[in-house]
Amino acid sequence: MIDRLRALFAVVEEGSVNRAAVRLHISQPALSRQMRALEDEVGGKLLEREASGVTPTDLGHALMKGMRPVLAAYDATLADVRRRAGGARTELRVGYLISAAQSVLTPALAELRKTHPGLKLRLHDMSPKEQMDALRAGELDVAITGQEGAVGARDFHSRKLCSLGVCAALSASDPLAGRPRLALVELKGRDFIGIDEEQMPGRNRWMGALCRAAGFKPRFARVTDGITHVLSLVDSESAATLLPDYFRTFSHPGVVFVPVTDAKARWDFIVLWQKGKVPAATRALVDGLSAALESLGAAR
Repeated sequence: MIDRLRALFAVVEEGSVNRAAVRLHISQPALSRQMRALEDEVGGKLLEREASGVTPTDLGHALMKGMRPVLAAYDATLADVRRRAGGARTELRVGYLISAAQSVLTPALAELRKTHPGLKLRLHDMSPKEQMDALRAGELDVAITGQEGAVGARDFHSRKLCSLGVCAALSASDPLAGRPRLALVELKGRDFIGIDEEQMPGRNRWMGALCRAAGFKPRFARVTDGITHVLSLVDSESAATLLPDYFRTFSHPGVVFVPVTDAKARWDFIVLWQKGKVPAATRALVDGLSAALESLGAAR
């Protein structure tokens, strides 16, 4: 169909089947067969053959008007895919957790812009589930997520960037808030705030497993959407929640982040990207993320 459409445009632009055949490097009978096949496909006459030349019919004009942007989009997409196949990228679409942006993503992007100054970055603040869905739909090139992304490791390229420690988010009024560190068992009896499983699949199970390893079962008083809402409830309800250790670089009104000493309390940081030949920009971003986490003292 694409070749026949291109042939139609050539015939109309040349005003002659013979001249169009020369331009397309095919025989005149072969081009005439293409035009007849296209007319059969659309169900009507597309060209008027007169002594003065070949002109489009109303149906031909309508087909050309509708297909001109389609052919342009086809050509642009094919050119972009060929550049990608060669490892060149003009755009990188990155999904990330807003909580990781300042301490991890920002320094990695700063380095990426130095090495790939012409690269357009499309950044999307998304929950882990949204990132996975967008990767599967081909709407993201890279997803920067937590251990929730481990389920996608078989479908995409993946790298565990590091295994981070854990901190407890507590109300500033909590007696433990002034401590330099704490053991998980010291949180026994406190209410916990969970996060919506639709946004962060497995996050509440992860917290539950850590607490059970410390000898108690956590009581989730509330489950809400978004880290900001979780921290607001930690403050307003004098509750607790567990988070990756990089949250210690954050500030939230009324909330204090205290490191947890339990050796088993770890949180994996994972990056996923589309399969196939890995573009240089993607590899540079992944390496930059690793470097940013190393500067935070994260363990592999």
